[in-house]
Amino acid sequence: MSTTEAERAASLVAAEEKAEELFAEVARRELVRPGVQESAVSRAVRDLGAELFGTDKHWHKRIVRSGPNTLQPYRENPPDRTIEADDIVFLDFGPIFAEWEADFGRTFVLGDDPVKLRLQADLPRIWAAGRAHFDAHPDITGAELYAHVVGLAEEAGWDFGGAHSGHLVGEFPHETIDGERIESYIAPGSTASMRRTDRVGRECHWILEVHLVDRERGIGGFHEQLLTLRG
Repeated sequence: MSTTEAERAASLVAAEEKAEELFAEVARRELVRPGVQESAVSRAVRDLGAELFGTDKHWHKRIVRSGPNTLQPYRENPPDRTIEADDIVFLDFGPIFAEWEADFGRTFVLGDDPVKLRLQADLPRIWAAGRAHFDAHPDITGAELYAHVVGLAEEAGWDFGGAHSGHLVGEFPHETIDGERIESYIAPGSTASMRRTDRVGRECHWILEVHLVDRERGIGGFHEQLLTLRG
């Protein structure tokens, strides 16, 4: 795909805007509701993406997790679960729009449990604080940003649930280019500057993700979107 850096940036932002629209419609149609299995919600969101935007593929597995399943990081595959009336639920989807990857995660709270509502509210706040730290440190590495985000989680009284807090994003399929190289992640051991070009000279763009958990209560939440490109 031959595009300028400005075109690449615009395409990634446009993909995320569509993902944001998709999640807003998920909420409007109340697809996340009690009595529905996680797998059924996943299929409903997939079908909604096809209906609204014609997207028919995702670059990573579709994740819908509720209740105790929200403690599990991306790589795990907990048993399918029926959503309950007072649950916390998160969605993590990677739809592809016109061959550009989006990666978007949001958390829903069913009911009025104050701890779950506080967790839901802390997710975007900690995400924004992580981005502010990235913006303030031009030479920051993935390992340094990960450590900062983990610290923010702990300051707020949560554990951090993931082995990393984000990754590169770009033209589909970026995973076949970067594979499991640690430099592709915001994680311990990722010691290269995040503001760099990739192996073919393109500017690196990143997703920042926040997975907060309370292991004692058996709940977690998730929030992710583009770290770069948006003001």
